[in-house]
Amino acid sequence: AVYRCQDCGQDQPKWAGQCPGCGAWNSLVEEAIEVRAAAAAGGSSRAPRPLTDFSSEAVPLSEVSGAEEKRCPTGLSEFDRLLGGGLVAGQVVLLAGPPGIGKSTLMLQVAERLATRGRVLYITGEESPGQVAGRAKRLGIKGDAVLLMAETDLTKVVAAMQTHAPVAVVLDSIQTIYHPELSGGPGTVGQVRECAAELLRAVKKSGAVLFLLGHVTKEGSVAGPKV
Repeated sequence: AVYRCQDCGQDQPKWAGQCPGCGAWNSLVEEAIEVRAAAAAGGSSRAPRPLTDFSSEAVPLSEVSGAEEKRCPTGLSEFDRLLGGGLVAGQVVLLAGPPGIGKSTLMLQVAERLATRGRVLYITGEESPGQVAGRAKRLGIKGDAVLLMAETDLTKVVAAMQTHAPVAVVLDSIQTIYHPELSGGPGTVGQVRECAAELLRAVKKSGAVLFLLGHVTKEGSVAGPKV
């Protein structure tokens, strides 16, 4: 087991009151070493997989051809302004804030508008489908093309993304998702880091837009590993 800082993700062999990496107090939590450690011994494990589209030879920038990013507006003017004009295929957006500030409400409104272009997969790990449907009804959102799914298992989330091929995925919230092959409970540094990386690989491959909803700490910073 190691002691992992829940703020910066740095590992320590023994517990300390203050993290030597980021200086946070009482942030070191004991976690079992993940299965990936077997990779060094040549055994089967869940070693991090590279993004296939992110591997290339070094070439001069002038010789690289690339199309200009095409941004698709959501229809919410202030939200589009925040996104620099709209969304880009394969984009990952982290929306963080304290409970009750309106993250889920905003995402339902965005999902309704994006559903005119294709299916939108809304995954709730904190509320029941009935709670989400009740909020949508109060907002006047019908959402025939919005697929609602209550799930916290990452493997089932990725499988649903492959099955339904959505244009956008809303995950509420990243702290509730866990990978069954990794140690530690949902919301721990290892789980958040690996789940986010796995979801990133999935949307880069499919071209969908991923919205990750996250919590903030009492100090107002985004909860989870800063890496």
